Order: sequence, then C-alpha cells, then structure tokens
Amino acid sequence: MSPDRQTLRITEIFHSIQGESSQVGRPCSFVRLTGCNLRCVWCDTAYAFEGGEDLDLEEIVRRVEAHGAPLVLVTGGEPLAQAGVHALMHRLLETGKEVMIETGGSLDVAGIDHRVRIVLDLKCPASGMQSRNRWENLSCLKPTDEIKFVLNDRGDYEWAREVVREKHLEKHAGVLFSPVFGALEGRELAGWILQDGLNVRLQLQIHKLIWPPEMRGV
Repeated sequence: MSPDRQTLRITEIFHSIQGESSQVGRPCSFVRLTGCNLRCVWCDTAYAFEGGEDLDLEEIVRRVEAHGAPLVLVTGGEPLAQAGVHALMHRLLETGKEVMIETGGSLDVAGIDHRVRIVLDLKCPASGMQSRNRWENLSCLKPTDEIKFVLNDRGDYEWAREVVREKHLEKHAGVLFSPVFGALEGRELAGWILQDGLNVRLQLQIHKLIWPPEMRGV
C-alpha cells in the first residue's frame, strides 16, 4: 500500500472557528479521529469513541484543502491511538498547513513532527484519568506547544495550580486552564487565577458560546 493509500478511522472532518487554545477565534479545519484509550468523566466527544469511517490520506487531505483554512487541528478521541496520524500530519504540513494536535497526554508525543503545535491535555483528579498522565511528555514539549488542564471544581484547580508551580510548566510551554462547560463558571475560575497570581491563560470554549453546546461539526 502506498503512503497516500494508508487509511485512518475518522469520525468527522469539518470547518469552523477554533474555539480553544492560543489560536482561539481563527478559522480552522478539524480532523477528528475515532477511538480513545481514556474515559474522562466530563468528556464532550464520547461520540468519537467508536464508529466513523475509513478514509485514506489523500481523501482526508482533499477534504481539508477544500475548506481553504490555513490552520488544521487533528483531534479525537485520542489521535495518537492511530499510528497513521503521523503520516497524516506530515502530509498536511507538506501542503503548507499550520498543524496542531490535541492529545490526552497518556501516549508518547516524542514522535510528533517538530513543526506540529502540540496541545497536551493533563488529566485532573475529577476526570477519573489522573493516573494515566504520562509525565515524561513534558520534556518533549516546545515553547510553541501548550499544556491544558480541564477543571471541574476547586479540587481540580488546586491540583493543577500545584502542578504548574512544582513542575514550572511555563518553562515547557504555554499553560491553559479551561473550566468544564456547565460545571465550573469561568468567572469563578478567573477569580482564583487572579488571586493566586498564576501565569496561565484562562480558556473558554467559545464554540459552545456561539453555537448550542451539544452541536457537532462546529
């Protein structure tokens, strides 16, 4: 099988506004891979755990290029669970795209092309997946990468705050604190960040403010 004919299991490919990360607000193509090795309590994309369709790299790239957006986010599920994701990101880079990948942090990121911007999601206690964090990944990050904490409550915040301080995360990458939609108010989280003087970015999922929170393809 030629590299172009390699297939990936894909849940959806769509064109929208980037709702998260330091690239928030930018038009973006999203490629959501099917399957995940984690089961976070608050997951908002459980529909990507199974199903989807097998698409070869040529077709995936064709659909992405049809959107005309310079930015592409490869996500899931857990995109690193499919080995072919590396070939996909290489192909997208070669077409001139800015490529990001969002990963749950339990799988090795060392093999990701250095041109790809990594968003590494460290799992907090309320997710139920804290024990799956692969801390060795931190040493693989670049200054242009980002570390995300999804916070469900005050306990998650305090845990994340101590991780930021103890591991000096700002030396590895940008740090994002994101409240679980509908569980923790952004205003409350902003207050905690300001009170503690943390050098982190408060992140709200703006796509859930623009469109109905449960809507797919946005």
